[in-house]
Amino acid sequence: MHHDQARHQMSNDQFELPLEGRGEAPRGERSGEATSAAQGAERSGLDTLQLMERIVEGGNLRRALKRVQQNKGSPGVDGLTVEELTDHLRAHWPTIREQLLTGRYQPSVVKGVEIPKSDGGVRMLGIPTVLDRFIQQAVLQVLQPAIDPTFSESSYGFRPGRRAHDAVCQAQRYVQGGRRWVVDVDLEQFFDRVHHDVLMGYADDCNVYVQSKRAAARVMAGLTQLYATLKLRVNPAKSAVAPAWQRSFLGYSFWVAPGKIVKRRIAPKALVKMKERVRAITSRNGGRSLARVTAELRSYLGGWKAYFRLADTPKVLAHVDQWLHRRLRMLILKQQKRGTTLYRTLRARGLPKRLALAAAAHCRRWWAMAAHGALNTAFPTQYFTSLGVPCLGPS
Repeated sequence: MHHDQARHQMSNDQFELPLEGRGEAPRGERSGEATSAAQGAERSGLDTLQLMERIVEGGNLRRALKRVQQNKGSPGVDGLTVEELTDHLRAHWPTIREQLLTGRYQPSVVKGVEIPKSDGGVRMLGIPTVLDRFIQQAVLQVLQPAIDPTFSESSYGFRPGRRAHDAVCQAQRYVQGGRRWVVDVDLEQFFDRVHHDVLMGYADDCNVYVQSKRAAARVMAGLTQLYATLKLRVNPAKSAVAPAWQRSFLGYSFWVAPGKIVKRRIAPKALVKMKERVRAITSRNGGRSLARVTAELRSYLGGWKAYFRLADTPKVLAHVDQWLHRRLRMLILKQQKRGTTLYRTLRARGLPKRLALAAAAHCRRWWAMAAHGALNTAFPTQYFTSLGVPCLGPS
């Protein structure tokens, strides 16, 4: 067996878990909970018992395991890590499978973690155990193909084959078509308050595009009343009736170019948030090396650039590039510490003696000198690109 064959065999053995299972309980011995669930599912055209058998089928489980391993993530309340999940399933899968098939499986408590919000508050993030995430993924893979076609064509969140970019482009088409007013609705503490039956037919926010301010006000009043009957409350601080270009949507907003063509731009709040993150990464007092800073920027800005690639504002992004490179030059100045060190660095970068002396004389004025022509010449855009820092504007 040569090396490639051995590696292939090891890959297959990794997934040779007891996921198929034998000796499952006969249907007549399944719990009343499962029978009750089956009756509810049959009314909607789905047989819960048959679905669960498809969920615990080996091929479906191996796909779910692979997806959970790819997603990584933190452990839940039991401390079990993604890396430990395979061994855990080898030891316990027959019991877990039987519990799933008989309706006796009980998910673990969700671990609550508070994460800061951009407005200064905190958001509670729920982290299920790795085992529960594995089972949830297996359920999703079976249910999603059957349920997704019943969703509204106007729904874009967390659906296969649909992305935030698709929603932004559809909103742009609405605005271009004359629906210049938007009803921007955000529900207050939706996931804390919502009944699960309601959850299946509503999201926590929506945008409705209409042709006039009067129509927008009418829609907002109607939605507010509808949500009230469902024990949900519109968040007045985050909801509004406004012209479409005054509101952001999934990080984007719109502007009208010459010829009355509606184009996309990065929402101001998204730009502010990005700059705050870059400031933290390039902090003068962070004690970070240039290599570490550029690695962090490469990771963060690479994803940011990919998400905002639909923006039709190259000049704005070019200005952001200039600001970013000035931040990096400021960091370089800070790390030089003394004028003599900066002088030697600038000379090594090919700068004439006169310019190197002029820059070194004011090396402690970090932000001002970061825009000096000498620093721009010594550390041009190409220098930071060579370090892996993404260029956000047109190259």
